[in-house]
Amino acid sequence: MDKDDIEQQRKDIDIDKLQLASTKSRIKAFVIDDLAITFVVMLMMWEQISVSGGEFLAILAIINSAFVQVVILKFLYQTFFIWYFGATLGKIVVKIKVIDFDNFGRVSLMNSVSRSLARILSEMVFYIGFMMAFYTESRQTFQDKMGKTLVVDA
Repeated sequence: MDKDDIEQQRKDIDIDKLQLASTKSRIKAFVIDDLAITFVVMLMMWEQISVSGGEFLAILAIINSAFVQVVILKFLYQTFFIWYFGATLGKIVVKIKVIDFDNFGRVSLMNSVSRSLARILSEMVFYIGFMMAFYTESRQTFQDKMGKTLVVDA
């Protein structure tokens, strides 16, 4: 994206009307996204789950055996949806979106990749990166900082 494109994007966006997404909206979107991923994982592993007899620990062991695949699925889901649509399914439902921090426009593919990797890291370290949103003026999480993004009302 060159300088003229960025300037045009800034003109197209009414910066005065941008409003940071509420923590409540972000939590709702997170839950919806996690349920969607869980549903896809359950579908992918249904054959193994169905022969487990419905025992909780057996199902948990089956899902844990696919840990790497689940992480890859989350990475691809977050990266693609944030880059292409500016929002995941959960964010679309609660009417919030992710924008570039510097130009308030569409998130680049590289920033989306950075954001997705940082999000996975945040999840792996007890969701500590998510807690940053409570302590930053712009409500940015660790993944928002790493991806140079903001989450705003759509």
